[in-house]
Amino acid sequence: MSEWKQKRFWTEVTVVAEGAGFAVALDGRKIKTPAKTPLIVPTLTMAQAIAAEWEAQGETVDPLTMPFTRSANAAIDKVAHQFAEVAEMLADYGDSDLLCYRADSPAELVALQSEKWDVILDWAAETLNARLEPRKGVMHQGQNAEALESLRALTLKFSPFELAAFHDLVGLSGSLILGFAATHHLRPVEELWEISRLDEHWQEEQWGVDELAEEAKVVKKASFEHALRFFDACQEGATT
Repeated sequence: MSEWKQKRFWTEVTVVAEGAGFAVALDGRKIKTPAKTPLIVPTLTMAQAIAAEWEAQGETVDPLTMPFTRSANAAIDKVAHQFAEVAEMLADYGDSDLLCYRADSPAELVALQSEKWDVILDWAAETLNARLEPRKGVMHQGQNAEALESLRALTLKFSPFELAAFHDLVGLSGSLILGFAATHHLRPVEELWEISRLDEHWQEEQWGVDELAEEAKVVKKASFEHALRFFDACQEGATT
């Protein structure tokens, strides 16, 4: 039995000003989230990106081709209702940040981690007022409380839409610091993604590439890049 798919039922897609934000309408009827909440987004850029996804649908609707719509739904239906919990969960990454957990051997990997990761930690100390220290091995060693509080305060400043994007930037990379580096455009998003996969790439060079893992990596990289586009679209005058 084939899976049921929603048929396209609209002809015209339009963007409509709605209070301080923007909505998207299908033949004049404004879109709602899965929880039946009006889908109102903060910027015209984001609304236009969502409208383009609905306009691009064929005879049947494929949610996998609608990342902006899905991210907006998550921001409205999930993050907005659990904002403090989500922000605290992400801030906790700072105490076990990927960039701080270093190998003690071989020397080549130790040097590579230092080369690629130390500069990002230095940037965080200067820009985010949060000096995190590298640790040898995988056992947890707590970070400076003042640094963690600085990172927590910055995380709590995001809007629900920004936090929805930040959730994916941090969760996919495994690093709170790389999440902030992405939102500050410290490096091209592709480079930041590769920095987060440093250990993974090292293992591949030693043991070869697993085809299934490679397919999953492509999906995660695309999701990471989309998350930054969604974050940028939260800003007035953004381009996607």
